[in-house]
Amino acid sequence: MYGIKSPFFQGDYQMSRVCKVTGKKPMAGNNVSHAHNKTRRRFLPNLQYHRFWVESETRWVRMRVSTKGIRTIDKKGIDVVLAELRAAGEKI
Repeated sequence: MYGIKSPFFQGDYQMSRVCKVTGKKPMAGNNVSHAHNKTRRRFLPNLQYHRFWVESETRWVRMRVSTKGIRTIDKKGIDVVLAELRAAGEKI
């Protein structure tokens, strides 16, 4: 796997593929061929880096969210979602 070499971490450091809003993360499954041969694979969430304008704080917030998380923020509003994340102990 590709990682970031840093003097602050021992070994490789890899960012997790987890959505900040929905909690979606990779799941395991099979590739299935026409002959029904099965090989293991991972289904990765569709994560995007997205900047959201927070009017109450007059600043941009950059988050790594899934496309469903972007739709959730559009529906609830960024202020509500940030309040929920901060209540859960997430640093933003």
